[in-house]
Amino acid sequence: MLLPFHVAGGVIAVLSGFVALYALKGATLHRKSGMVFVYAMLVMSLSGAVAAVGRAGAAINIPAGLVTAYLVVTALNTVRPRTATSLRVDRAAMAAAFVIGAASLLVAITGAAGGAMTPPLVMFALVALFAGEGDRRMIRAGGLKGAPRLRRHLWRMCTALFIAAGSFFLGPVRRIPEPLRIPALRLIPFVVLVTMAYWLWRYHRKRTPPHVVRVSAPEAI
Repeated sequence: MLLPFHVAGGVIAVLSGFVALYALKGATLHRKSGMVFVYAMLVMSLSGAVAAVGRAGAAINIPAGLVTAYLVVTALNTVRPRTATSLRVDRAAMAAAFVIGAASLLVAITGAAGGAMTPPLVMFALVALFAGEGDRRMIRAGGLKGAPRLRRHLWRMCTALFIAAGSFFLGPVRRIPEPLRIPALRLIPFVVLVTMAYWLWRYHRKRTPPHVVRVSAPEAI
């Protein structure tokens, strides 16, 4: 029942994500495609997590979906105006990240999900715990401004896009339509990582005065 929503959300998320990734940052196309990406990712990730409940072979989709949804929500919240509501979202997201990360790590250590699931469980656990610690430090500092704010937004959106693209292009071949079963297309998820590394490097070099906030409207990727 949820499969059509999961597949449709994934296709739209990957397409809109790449548009936002390569559109002019801050431009209308970037913002609009970014918001489509956010909603499509939430549909894809949450439907996948719900559909995996009770299915041993698909159990990894639960932490994968929850971590992906968390990354998208916190990335969007990063570039929204700082309000009491956004602070509550950040605190709730931080708590969720620590719970998901700790639970995934515990399942991986105990082997409850099976040996084959251990590496991906550890990966998602580390992403959740690392991001949750970033939330804690950001909240304690009273928020982020300038380049650090953009870097936080960027790596979270790109990581979510990598997970979506990876689940499609790096998953079982049967997921890929026959015309798209080209070996070179399996490199697409890594293109996301290379692009992310480039922009993180750009924003790392960029010096922004601490009192200036360059992003004032929601952007995605």
